[in-house]
Amino acid sequence: MKIVVFGAGAWGTAVAISAATHPAGHQVTLWARDGAQAADMRSRHENTRYLPGVALPPALRLATGEFSPLLAGADLLILGTPMAALRGLLLQLRACRTPLVWLCKGFEAAQQHEPFGLLAHEIHARIAPQVPGGALSGPSFALEVARGQPTALVAASRDAQVRNLLVQALHSPQLRVYANDDIVGVEVGGAVKNVLAIATGLCDGLQLGLNARAALITRGLAEMTRLGLALGARAETFMGLSGLGDLVLTATGDLSRNRKVGLLLAQGHSLEQAVQSLGHVAEGVYSARTALARARHAGVEMPLTETVVALLDGRIDAAAAVRQLMARDPREE
Repeated sequence: MKIVVFGAGAWGTAVAISAATHPAGHQVTLWARDGAQAADMRSRHENTRYLPGVALPPALRLATGEFSPLLAGADLLILGTPMAALRGLLLQLRACRTPLVWLCKGFEAAQQHEPFGLLAHEIHARIAPQVPGGALSGPSFALEVARGQPTALVAASRDAQVRNLLVQALHSPQLRVYANDDIVGVEVGGAVKNVLAIATGLCDGLQLGLNARAALITRGLAEMTRLGLALGARAETFMGLSGLGDLVLTATGDLSRNRKVGLLLAQGHSLEQAVQSLGHVAEGVYSARTALARARHAGVEMPLTETVVALLDGRIDAAAAVRQLMARDPREE
């Protein structure tokens, strides 16, 4: 299979490494927007900026500049850009008919004349509906995937061809890929878990204890599920890898950038300081407000997300955020 991965960030590189080392012997090209980064990767045989210490497989091809020649004969395109760049890349690719999948998670910032931000599959439906598309999601840190550590992911699409292509491209002894046609549920889980990870990092940074963490994750899952159901998802999706699995990993794992933001805010750092210290994108910071806007438009109550947004906006501090959540009126679960 001929596969092209666009975006040489941590996750794009990790997926490219996994595909290039697949037993089926895929032909994989990783396209980098930054020519200097591509040159550095060629000379050092690793992505020193995002995955230092992980060797790139010899079979992995690197490219930069004009990417149109890479599309000829390609069987699958994998878009490893952040959510903010997805629309622009889809505009450039909509003339092709090669199935494509995206790796980004979150809600896009609201565009002009749109009342709320869109999920990735909704952007795809507006920009390139004629191109078969889907998402790769689930509980996964890029570093562990790049190292070949055991991981399970979800290939989500309403199109069976796309689901099957993703399984063929990536399913291996190290990486299990499960197919799911509920792309709404998969994407809501991937978007909201980043926001909840910030809240959990805040909880842990304030040393509120394991009871508080368990309560936050559990109520966060309920919050995520409410929004998903309102947007047309199936409830069982949130009990799977892209719901509960991704939430637990991102909320508790030390490699989680969104959790790290919460920890730093709890320590008194400003949001700007927290984000700058990461050196990577923390999607929860950018999608928290858009997730809340979407929930309000759908008439869904999301108190945890509301509190995270207030914290990120500087309207409350870490201690006040906890008081706000604990002061809520009693209710039935």
